Amino acid sequence: MAALTALWQKYKSIIAYLFWGGVTTIVNLASYQWLSTGLHWHFEVATVIAWFLSVLVAYFTNKVWVFNSPYTTWRAFGVELVQFFFYRGLTLLLDMAIVYIGISWLGFSSSLGQFLVKLTDNIIVVIVNYVFSKWLIFKSNAKIMHK
Repeated sequence: MAALTALWQKYKSIIAYLFWGGVTTIVNLASYQWLSTGLHWHFEVATVIAWFLSVLVAYFTNKVWVFNSPYTTWRAFGVELVQFFFYRGLTLLLDMAIVYIGISWLGFSSSLGQFLVKLTDNIIVVIVNYVFSKWLIFKSNAKIMHK
């Protein structure tokens, strides 16, 4: 039992990130599918709106349940929020590039094809977002919170 507790302590942020990343991915995929195939919106517009909705979910879940970043000062909160959206904006560009290449260049334009492109895209983006969150956003804000 002690070994399981030690493993949990060592990997709990990764496990929480994967769980909430899964929730964020579901929000992203579901909203994208609904907008692109349900409402027949252009895939680029659907991607941006799906991104925005999933970033809102990701910010609060990452802050509270993954990285346990406390609400200390308005300044620290503002810096953290701006950094989070900035780095997620960078991964939005990656997201847009992957979707564009998959649908426009590689021809995955059917509903299933678009879904598979978005699924692959989300896996890549989740990994990059973890790196940004773990080492650049929530960690660096510990310094700001104590000023």
